[in-house]
Formats: sequence, C-alpha cells, structure tokens
Amino acid sequence: MRTLKVETGRPYDIIIKNGIIDNCGEFIKKVSKAMRVAVISDTNVFPIYGDKVVNSLTNSGYQVYSFTFEAGEKSKNLTTISKMYDFLAENHITRTDLIVALGGGVTGDMAGFAAASYLRGIDFVQIPTSLLAQVDSSVGGKTGVDIGAGKNLVGAFWQPVLVLIDSNTLDTLPPYYFEDGMAEVIKYGCIKDKSLFDKLEKVNAADCIDDIIYNCVAIKRDVVSRDEREKGERALLNFGHTLGHALEKINNFTSLSHGQAVAIGMCMITKASEKAGLTEKGSAKRIENLCKKYNLPTYSEISKTEIARAASSDKKTNGSSIKLALLKEIGESYLEKIEISKLEDFISE
Repeated sequence: MRTLKVETGRPYDIIIKNGIIDNCGEFIKKVSKAMRVAVISDTNVFPIYGDKVVNSLTNSGYQVYSFTFEAGEKSKNLTTISKMYDFLAENHITRTDLIVALGGGVTGDMAGFAAASYLRGIDFVQIPTSLLAQVDSSVGGKTGVDIGAGKNLVGAFWQPVLVLIDSNTLDTLPPYYFEDGMAEVIKYGCIKDKSLFDKLEKVNAADCIDDIIYNCVAIKRDVVSRDEREKGERALLNFGHTLGHALEKINNFTSLSHGQAVAIGMCMITKASEKAGLTEKGSAKRIENLCKKYNLPTYSEISKTEIARAASSDKKTNGSSIKLALLKEIGESYLEKIEISKLEDFISE
C-alpha cells in the first residue's frame, strides 16, 4: 500500500493498493462519519464492482443507496446531474452524508460536481476504475459536465475527502480503455518527467502499471498542492487538451474518446510549436511514435479552421487570448498566451 497526501485547502490522502475495493468501507470509515452513502456509477462499472463496494460500505455501518447512469461521455450533462439531485433528495442525503464516485473519469467528474453543488457541498470519495481516472481525473478536485458550447464548461473545484486506487480494476477493462488512459500518462512524461517518457518508449506500460500510476499521481499531487485552482502551473496539465477538447466537441462527444482527442492534440500542438521554433526539434515525432505504440491516433482530418473555431470557446480563453501549454523539450513545459485570432495560423502546418 502506498499513500500520497494532497495539501490543498482540504487535505486528503490518495491510497494505492491492489484489492482495496473489496474493503473500501474500512478506509472510508476513517475519514467520514456519514450515516448514508450514495454510490454513483455507470452501467458498465456498477455490474462489475457495485456489489463489492455496497457490501463493504454496508458492513462498515453505512446505509447505502446506488445510482447508475448510461455509460459514456454522452451522459455527462446537466440532465444526468438533475437526475442525481433528485436521487439524493429522495434518499434524504444530508450535508453530513457522503457520495462515492465509482467508475471512470465521466463518473468522477459528474459525481464530484453533484457533491459540490447539492446542498452547496457535501463530501465525496473517488474510487477510479479506469487508467485515465486513476492517473489523472480522480485527483485534484476538478468536477464538471459538458454543454453544447464545449467540454467541461460547467463545473466546480471540489476536492474529494479520499481517493482509493485499485489497479486490479484495469484487468476487467477492454484494451481500448487502457490505451485511452495512456494518453494522460504520456502527457505527464511530456510536461514534467523525461525519465517517464523514456521509460514508456522502452517498456510495455502494462508490465509496470502500478509504478506508472504512482508516478503520475505524485506529479499531479505536487502540481495541485502548489496551484489548487489553476492560477498558474496547473494549467500545464492541459497540454494537448485545448485542441483535444475542440476535437471532442466537433465529434459530439461520441466518436472520439478523451484520450484519443488528447493524443491528437499533443501531436498537433507540438508540431505547431516546433514549426514556430518554440520546441526542440524531433519532440513531435517522439510523441507521435509513442502514441502509435499505445494504439492512439496522432492526426485528424478535420480542418484547422474548424478546430481553431471550436477551441475558441475553451474554458482556458481569457478575453481575446488563449493560454496554451507547450513544450520546450520532452519533460519541460511552459505556458504561452496567443491571440485567438492567430490560433488557426499557429496550428496550421
């Protein structure tokens, strides 16, 4: 078992332990005096792990209620959140009770947003079951939903009281989901850890996934502890995401997954920054080759005009400019402000 503490306004632990789902109630009991627990999950994850989590929570003395929604990014909207609110109210969940998010990034983002906004804020625990959620979205307190204008445009910063990571859950996922999560792993190597990037090139990530999860979580823990509300350094975690979110929006959050979109976004933005002389030459090719190694796409046939237009409504815009996370070289990143009107020219090859 390995534990990392996130030093935010509300400090909390991230516990990484194989099999921790089976006795999650024991760990949650140490941080929550709630009477009732609402387990929020999706139609893919709950049939696999729902009984284990509910039984463990029940054995720890909680009254447990469960809510499931249709799996997929298409459910990540205010309509689903409204149904969550009704569920919480019908089961008399109070300010001293608890939400447990059981699932991938979509589940964590929505359950966290419901926790942040229901009764103006109740505690929640993250139990991420996908690689993407384990290495990235479950840590740091970003919650939210998509609206027609773009991805994650409605949300709140709301830190969990505990994160429980069990890499055994990855064994039940199709390879597609592992590959999807690898985009975020590659991102961490790109922005903060050249040795991680080098390692991913040389080995099969699945063979040392526990160490990789710990490495990525430690990087994000450090960044979030220094910049909880993304006033500066935390924006580096958006590397590849500005264009990636634009691609997700153009594809109506259905035909392109988050990891796939981020992979394309990383390749596209690094080609552009190399062309502009801002990034060490050869970096884009290394990122492209690593993405291909993990079966991630590296380009899109969508026009740069359409991508730039969709990116202009990204939450990272500020007035007439947008803040881009770029690389000086693999392992070293920085923020560059660019006028939105010049974004299309910047990303055009």
